[in-house]
Amino acid sequence: MIDYSQILNKNITEVKPSGIRKFFDIAAEMKNVISLSVGEPDFSTPWHVREEGIKSLQDGKTWYSPNRGFTELRTEICKYFKRKFNVNYDQASEVLVTVGGSEAIDLCIRTIISSGDEVLIPQPSFVCYEPMTIMANGKPVIIETKIENSFRLTAEELESHITDKTKLLILPFPNNPTGAVMRKEHLEEIAEIVKKHNIIVLSDEIYSELTYGGEQHISIASIDGMRERTIVVNGFSKSYAMTGWRLGYALGPKPLIDAMTKLHQFAIMSAPTTAQYAAIEALKNGDSDIDKMREQYDIRRRFIVDNFRSMGLDCFEPEGAFYIFPCIKSTGLTSDEFCTQLIKTHQVAVVPGSAFGDCGEGFIRVSYSYSLKHITEALRRIKLFVDELKK
Repeated sequence: MIDYSQILNKNITEVKPSGIRKFFDIAAEMKNVISLSVGEPDFSTPWHVREEGIKSLQDGKTWYSPNRGFTELRTEICKYFKRKFNVNYDQASEVLVTVGGSEAIDLCIRTIISSGDEVLIPQPSFVCYEPMTIMANGKPVIIETKIENSFRLTAEELESHITDKTKLLILPFPNNPTGAVMRKEHLEEIAEIVKKHNIIVLSDEIYSELTYGGEQHISIASIDGMRERTIVVNGFSKSYAMTGWRLGYALGPKPLIDAMTKLHQFAIMSAPTTAQYAAIEALKNGDSDIDKMREQYDIRRRFIVDNFRSMGLDCFEPEGAFYIFPCIKSTGLTSDEFCTQLIKTHQVAVVPGSAFGDCGEGFIRVSYSYSLKHITEALRRIKLFVDELKK
């Protein structure tokens, strides 16, 4: 009998499964469940983008792409980033097309982090950063962002966690799960600390197109002195409703992108060909699609925030992404208890805030990337549940 526990890498086995997938899997096995648990647009990929992917298949374009991605796609990515965020990149040496933004994050961490290096991770934040750091033999150093600071990372919090082993800062804004954003003045303060301590930044900007209230996203790479020490990760899943196409990219200095490409070419080789042809069309002609989807998300955002507040649950107003992060401490339940009881008694799936870090305890993440009809029925059931808890 083989003892597999002696064979498997402990860095892998000791990592806990995703708290997001737990409730998604429970919902999949129950009838009449309404889910607000997954961060996936309810929109289909725009037809003109799908059409370009279909055409590439009809034309027999089913071969491998270059390791870094097709030249035309890399060129369009650079044009997009200059047009939107006023940062110039060279398509030949400073862009890598990846299998989703998640691969780009993994490549960045594994390329930069050696055993014992510390990675600063603001939390609450997306579930992958801490496990990926552990699996790369790095040491996660958690920085708790606070609701009184609108869940932003402050320069004071950042500097207080820096040691002589600090090598990488992950900057996850606009933020999943809180919906927090970093404005230019906040990024400038962070940049001064980063430059002072010679730290590299991984800026996960997958929600860069989804900000509300009239202020556009600012990339930290656009701040003076930051382009040379920043890897920007972005992709097509959220902004163009292309989750299943699995396409992302990294932008950064040539030495860092070269190293990431080396790992990518041996582990993955290249991103999906069909998805790349579709993405070229998205970048060329997809701005109006983004505007329409953002407008709908904004309507849903205001509707869902108002409803949670009317239930008596404190709710930070998100300024980006498509999640809200209501506080459920007043119910007397833990995040896991709240979500477990809600799905079992009223068939609504949401995610415990604790899935996004220990400091997320006492909150839940609710996605509004669903139709208003879907959201309205879910809110009706959640209100019934909350009212019952008050009795």
